[in-house]
Amino acid sequence: MSPKPYAVARLEDMALVKSSASFDIRPVRLHFGIASFGVNAYTATAREHVIEEHDELGHGAGRHEELYFVASGHATFELAGEEVDAPAGTLVFVGDPAVRRAAKAKVEGTTVLVVGGVVGRPFEPSPWEAWLAAMPLLDAGRPEEGIDVFKEALERYPGNPNVLYNLACFEALAGRADDALDHLAAAVEADPRTREWAQNDEDFVSIRDDPRFPARADG
Repeated sequence: MSPKPYAVARLEDMALVKSSASFDIRPVRLHFGIASFGVNAYTATAREHVIEEHDELGHGAGRHEELYFVASGHATFELAGEEVDAPAGTLVFVGDPAVRRAAKAKVEGTTVLVVGGVVGRPFEPSPWEAWLAAMPLLDAGRPEEGIDVFKEALERYPGNPNVLYNLACFEALAGRADDALDHLAAAVEADPRTREWAQNDEDFVSIRDDPRFPARADG
């Protein structure tokens, strides 16, 4: 018997990926195996960022135009320096990848669904989504499988510092010190900001005393 030609899920029933930021993520695209556009859901507590401040030009971004839908709760967006009130049911479209955008939850459990893609180009996942796919593997005690996820992402995005940095994190956690230090060095060379990120990142506790670990820029 062939599988159904559709799939149904509720956001609250999807796996929740805990992030180090103020929000949690439900990987909608990965859940359904969507290959034609990006879509994920973000949930935050009151007064915390539900969408972190960013544009779509960074190393982890996909240069997408993005549509934000406030699925529940109440958010306040900041778009190119302007504040926009966004209660549940509000749609916010940002077509220019260079626009700085962010949103804070006004009430507990505010959830924002984000859909994105690049005009006129076949969809490719943003580099940071490798982390989203790998984290459940780490939580399940399978960091080596997470490492494989990042290696596949590096084939799509050679030299990407976001992917290199997260790959180094997983390798350090898996006890692969030499690999972690090599990939961390490559990340720092590609994006010097990662040097400072690494200083207090708990993923690197096992290698921070190694003389090859990148020192602070002012050190």
